Amino acid sequence: MYFTHADDVWAAHPDLRALVCTADGLTLATTDQARLAELAERIDRRQSDMSEADMPEIAAWREAFSRMGLKPTQYRCASEALLRRYRKDKKLPSFHPVVDYLNHVSMAHAIPIAVFDTEHIGAGISVRPATGTESYATFQGGTETPEPGEIVFGDPEGHAHSRRWTFRQSARSAISQNSESALIVVEAHHASAAEDLAEMESELRTGLTALGATVGATALLSQNNRLFEF
Repeated sequence: MYFTHADDVWAAHPDLRALVCTADGLTLATTDQARLAELAERIDRRQSDMSEADMPEIAAWREAFSRMGLKPTQYRCASEALLRRYRKDKKLPSFHPVVDYLNHVSMAHAIPIAVFDTEHIGAGISVRPATGTESYATFQGGTETPEPGEIVFGDPEGHAHSRRWTFRQSARSAISQNSESALIVVEAHHASAAEDLAEMESELRTGLTALGATVGATALLSQNNRLFEF
């Protein structure tokens, strides 16, 4: 299996950096409340210091959305959407121990994290412009077709596993209680992205292991290292 970004994406977003890793044993994962509480404290401190729009990680994603022709206050990257929801409610719904943990890490760093059930992504994922023929499964049970040129997480079988890059994931490959393994993707555009993602690699390995999952291969992707095979 593989994960990569298309040449068109690198050409339009040369500052992009990505951390990718695999995790197995998800059915054995349990919630670590102490770790979530520690992350919540970090999130609270960050939100007390600045608004989401002022966070450099999110500001860089807003610029990326603008380059895609999207209004960044209408279409928000996943980490900004989570932070804004958390600022209002001071809590998030619980979905799965691994997803809950990754959502908190995403908010603590203000960087989007996507997680996919590897049983439902075919041979792999390419972040690329849509052809206009892909099928996207909504969480309401419907099906959408991304517009040609829209950036999606696409597989070779014609499924779009996201809309507008990091705006919204698909129900098709969402983690469930029956998921055994996952592909985790962390993407950033800000100036210190490479250094921050390297730190996140260590944090995710420690945190996921503490939950009971097993972390497999990891890689930091850039223009000079674009393909992750697992």
